[in-house]
Amino acid sequence: MSSRVSRTSHSPLASRLVAAAFVAAVTSSSAPAKAQNALLLVNGEPITAFDIEQRSKFHTLVSQDHKAPPRQQVVDELIDEKLKIQVGKRYLLDLPDKDVDTAYGEMAKRMRMNADGLTKVLAAQGIGADTLKNRIRADIVWSQIVRGKFQQSLQVREKDVLEAMESKKGGAAAAGTEAAGPANFEYRLTPILFVVPRGSAAPVIEGRTREAESLRSRFQTCDEGLPVAKAIRDVAVRNPITKTSADLAPALREILDKTPVGKLTAPEVTPNGVEVFALCSKKETGADTTAKRQTRDEIFSKAFQSKASRYLAELRKAAMIEHPK
Repeated sequence: MSSRVSRTSHSPLASRLVAAAFVAAVTSSSAPAKAQNALLLVNGEPITAFDIEQRSKFHTLVSQDHKAPPRQQVVDELIDEKLKIQVGKRYLLDLPDKDVDTAYGEMAKRMRMNADGLTKVLAAQGIGADTLKNRIRADIVWSQIVRGKFQQSLQVREKDVLEAMESKKGGAAAAGTEAAGPANFEYRLTPILFVVPRGSAAPVIEGRTREAESLRSRFQTCDEGLPVAKAIRDVAVRNPITKTSADLAPALREILDKTPVGKLTAPEVTPNGVEVFALCSKKETGADTTAKRQTRDEIFSKAFQSKASRYLAELRKAAMIEHPK
């Protein structure tokens, strides 16, 4: 029999997992055995009590109030994921495990840990890594399906971007706020890493930080300073990268705007060591401003969500969702 269940939106995962990773007190619990009868069948594929319990624990971990979500919300999410993966297979889009593992590792990296560290954070709450990996798999497959199926209608025209920006300006003017966005710059950066072996004690990290600060105080230009950095033991001077204001988070933009050309940014401790960036050039560019790119992304996101929600509703309507006895 077919079933219609409303789809509930969820908060971004990364920022909430970051907070969860640093919760001081965690309680460990053991996960029950996976061998259970299916509570639901979605086009013949099972959703078990274990699946529901794991996803509920996951949402409890990443939510701001650490409260368990309504059971039906969890069930709805798992049904949606089944449908997304199934339609992906229909279009011969079966994401390899290595791609899921890569995305999982990238999420851990954004939280300043490795994949094993993220797995341990989840395990401390009795959550298997597959719970998050299954969600990642469904999200990636679904994004590719929707983008491919509705490619033409998801194109954002320059005219639409400019009209939306003009509308924002009008609203800002009516509210008495500043309408014009900041200038857009192109930054040429050279990353410099003071390597610190994993598991090193705090004094080692502090020592490397002092070395980075020392280099920073002596660094006057990239032409003169980069050869000096390369001569320091266990320092990696990476290939230059170019970023525009629109590519950068506001906090990083602010740091670069306060850094004189030819100087280094303040040292930052990363999983691989202590890193600084040499700002080798900065120039205004005619490329998309931050405001323009943000407006384009907003238009695309709105269109994407509309198409995705409508398509998912169609899949639900046609699905066989059974409750076996």
